[in-house]
Amino acid sequence: MFFDRTFIILIPALIIAAYAQYKVSSTYEKYSTYGNHNGYTGAQVARMLLDGNGLLDIPVEVISGKLTDHYDPARRVMRLSEGVFYGNSVAAIGVAAHETGHAIQHSRHYAPLIIRNSIVPVVNFGSSASWLLFILGMIFRSGNLINIGILLFSSVVIFQIVTLPVEFDASNRALKLLDSRGILHSEELKGAKSVLNAAAMTYVAAALMAIAQLLRLIILSREND
Repeated sequence: MFFDRTFIILIPALIIAAYAQYKVSSTYEKYSTYGNHNGYTGAQVARMLLDGNGLLDIPVEVISGKLTDHYDPARRVMRLSEGVFYGNSVAAIGVAAHETGHAIQHSRHYAPLIIRNSIVPVVNFGSSASWLLFILGMIFRSGNLINIGILLFSSVVIFQIVTLPVEFDASNRALKLLDSRGILHSEELKGAKSVLNAAAMTYVAAALMAIAQLLRLIILSREND
């Protein structure tokens, strides 16, 4: 079942995902060598933008790893990887501003973010349980188990699709803030935009992969009838 002819459906998404991963890594590495003219670090920019939007109570913490940066809406804390927290590169500034964009979304009750956060528990369960139920349904030829598995996996697809406007909006907010506050010059802003656009491709690839997987499950379920 795992190496049947329907696997071809995944090939375009796999190619796009591989390219997206290469693009984000290479673009981030490129602009990690470009320092910003103001000499700000990612942590300083994050603090500056948070405070400028009235989010003085949100701490900015350092976290290990590379590109592990994220805003935690449950604990209302921003965590930046060491390279971003301490770095003063155009790439670091872009990433820090992007995560600030998520914090601003949260404070302003941005609808897609609220939807995404609300379905996280279902998605976490569905991402693992869906395949188990689907496989069991195929083995025992149980249409009900197959359909439940597909339904649960659909939550993963919805999550990935809703993630797209969340990420694009956070990047747009970041670039506007960096520009309006004069944190980056025009050429530096182009570099930050390149980094964020490359990162956005990974989310597009994830959505395409989820959609392709769902289509594959539907086709397999019909062949099992």
